[in-house]
Amino acid sequence: MGNIAHLPYSMIWSDLQTRLSQQGYVASDDLAVALHLALTLGRPLLLEGAAGVGKTEVARTLSQVRDTTLIRLQCYEGLDAAQAIYEWNYQRQLLTIRAAAEDGETGKAVEDRIFSREFLLERPLLAAITQDVPPVLLIDEIDRADEEFEAYLLEILSDYQVSIPELGTITATTRPIVILTSNGTRDLSDALRRRCLYTYVDYPDRVTELAILTARCPQIEARLGAQIVGFVQKLREEELEKTPGVAEMLDFAAALMGLGIADLTDDPDVLQATLSTLLKTQADQAQITREMAGRIAGRAA
Repeated sequence: MGNIAHLPYSMIWSDLQTRLSQQGYVASDDLAVALHLALTLGRPLLLEGAAGVGKTEVARTLSQVRDTTLIRLQCYEGLDAAQAIYEWNYQRQLLTIRAAAEDGETGKAVEDRIFSREFLLERPLLAAITQDVPPVLLIDEIDRADEEFEAYLLEILSDYQVSIPELGTITATTRPIVILTSNGTRDLSDALRRRCLYTYVDYPDRVTELAILTARCPQIEARLGAQIVGFVQKLREEELEKTPGVAEMLDFAAALMGLGIADLTDDPDVLQATLSTLLKTQADQAQITREMAGRIAGRAA
């Protein structure tokens, strides 16, 4: 990663890196390069990494940097085309059919009317290709969706068009900026990976995480900020069921600041109470006892 910063063309993506930082997102060199290439080449970018490392936030911040709409598709098991691409407004269609029947209208004229764009409900994937200004399309946790759904997705990512039997093919008005995220819960298809640029997003190192905390909480005292980041980084070294991510670190900092804590070692009881922002399972909370939290805090400065 360090070699990238010394390339002659590093200024090209460092501008993007700076703009992301101005919005509170501190991007690594690797991530900034991948984003720059995705924007330049018009290719989807697949971000893979553990939950909580800030993958989703990349898309949200990029939409702010580009001053455009963020359209998010949250993936889950059983997700299908009707929920992700489009479906018909059946209730409105039925009301229209009844009204037409009362007026004596039947046949193809009514059918053409109820299967027009007026009755089409655009879900995230279709909405993303029908915007006047290219949006950022976030396909979040694609690994939670079924392999069958990837086939639907590939048509859009390959041709930026959607086939609707009753209407024909809808071609993109503009091409969205596509960010896909994966927590690695299952292997993604080779076809999907070939279609995307790729980078792995890891937990930030101490310097980067401190920069994130400072950007999001500029009023935090330097000593407390260093303690918080050190504490969370050491906590991640423990064998936890759910490792705390950057968002949890920021919640932890907000809780401590809200309680007026200036030093992690001042009050072990308060420290233990605020661990609810970091530890999200019963087993993890039982594992990190008051005494253990105190020892970690003592080494965190």
